[in-house]
Amino acid sequence: MFFSLILTVYNEASSIHALLDSLLEQTHLPDEIVIVDGGSQDDTCAVIQRYQSKLPIILLQEQGCNISRGRNLAIQAAQGEVIVATDAGVRLIPEWFDQITAPFYDNPETSVVAGFFLPDPDPHSPFEVAMSAAVLPQVNEINPDTFLPSSRSIAFRKSCWEAVGGYPEWLDYCEDLILDLRLRTAVGSFVFVPEAVVYFKPRTSLRAFFKQYFLYARGDGKADLWRKRHAARYVTYLLLIPILAALMQKVHLTFGLFYLLGGAVYLQQPYRRLPVLWTQLDFPGKWQAVFWVLVIRIVGDFAKMLGYPIGWRWRLKNHPPDWKQL
Repeated sequence: MFFSLILTVYNEASSIHALLDSLLEQTHLPDEIVIVDGGSQDDTCAVIQRYQSKLPIILLQEQGCNISRGRNLAIQAAQGEVIVATDAGVRLIPEWFDQITAPFYDNPETSVVAGFFLPDPDPHSPFEVAMSAAVLPQVNEINPDTFLPSSRSIAFRKSCWEAVGGYPEWLDYCEDLILDLRLRTAVGSFVFVPEAVVYFKPRTSLRAFFKQYFLYARGDGKADLWRKRHAARYVTYLLLIPILAALMQKVHLTFGLFYLLGGAVYLQQPYRRLPVLWTQLDFPGKWQAVFWVLVIRIVGDFAKMLGYPIGWRWRLKNHPPDWKQL
């Protein structure tokens, strides 16, 4: 069976080494690695070219293409029956490629395999630990029947990609989520392989995190995703929190207990992850991580509340295709 690994890059000169070095350490290499560069202004292509003598890399370039277009170009150029996707900015465990492709050997009916991603095991600051706890799930939180994998770690038959129309090129964020949902409609359940791990480093500053979640939410609006989740966020911040504040002022201060109760429910999951992630922090660092989790969650909510209506405005103006129809 012929396997093609695909990914896109844009201005990744400082981070692509980690991915390519981890590919060199794989227990089994893909038959080809197709990389599409979207017009990098740094030395990304030069770095990749230095690895072409060590890895079976095919480097393509298309100025200005978004990540969906880049992935589709890579898959179109790929010769493999099975496409394995990952991303720049990650690091693969040595067994990753073997793990994510094994189900295709074990069962010829396998159509899609979902790998997993975890936070970088060597965070350098309380902020980075808190970021991992706030935004990245642990494997024991995953329901394999409903899990939608990131294109950092996924494999699928090229025929399935063709059947669902590929990645949506009209969408600049959440594109892998749309592909997942369309694949699930077409082929049913995915095979979940939690051992196929890539390590991913979340954003290292609050500003970068805000931009990332703003763009994610804008993508949700463009694609008409998660209406109820976004509605619940607006109701909480614009109605429930102000109403509780008014009740505390006009009725009794004990209504403030609802803030504590709601906060405990809201933060229980990231705080439950912290002890697994903060082992390298000293005592003051752990308390800083506790504080940063709260800040990160609130900043992320406001980023989403700003991004979502902008995405919806774009949707109403541009009338994108109905991705729910195969």
